[in-house]
Amino acid sequence: MIDKEAIKEHIRGILIALGENPDREGLQETPDRVARMYEEVFEGIQYSNHEIAEMFGKCFSLQNPEYHDPVVVRDISVFSYCEHHMALMYNMHINVAYVPEGKVIGLSKIARICDMASKRLQIQERLGADIAEILMEATGSENVGVVISATHSCMTARGIRNSSAQTITHTFKGTFRNDVNLQRLVML
Repeated sequence: MIDKEAIKEHIRGILIALGENPDREGLQETPDRVARMYEEVFEGIQYSNHEIAEMFGKCFSLQNPEYHDPVVVRDISVFSYCEHHMALMYNMHINVAYVPEGKVIGLSKIARICDMASKRLQIQERLGADIAEILMEATGSENVGVVISATHSCMTARGIRNSSAQTITHTFKGTFRNDVNLQRLVML
């Protein structure tokens, strides 16, 4: 469970360490606001990949069990926070594809899986692997592809300050590893 009281105490301490007065009008409620925001944006920390697969794994049997064409959901928008600087990863778009094995998952569940997995202190490479793992468990398919494109504020707002840099990662499981045609379906 996220400890909002501890977060409030530490945010107040950070404000003091920055040379701010946490009791001034604009900052009095900031520790509480940040604690509530952290509870929301880091909700995924509370759940394992297995628990997320159970939460959003509602699947439907295929009328035609011989159907094995890929299902692709593109441009799922999420954001996350880099575990190295706690900096925002934004303009994040995720493409997900899988080959059904007798059942399909609800399309909104794919977006929900991406959203919940991103609500953790994360690196983009692990986020792709987590989404693939969750989707594999939920659908029973070993054939999954995840492509993520994002901008990282740890590169745009600090350090090199390169505002146009984009990071693209690929996670290919099962037949996606070697099938270029399947990979093309999920590419950005």
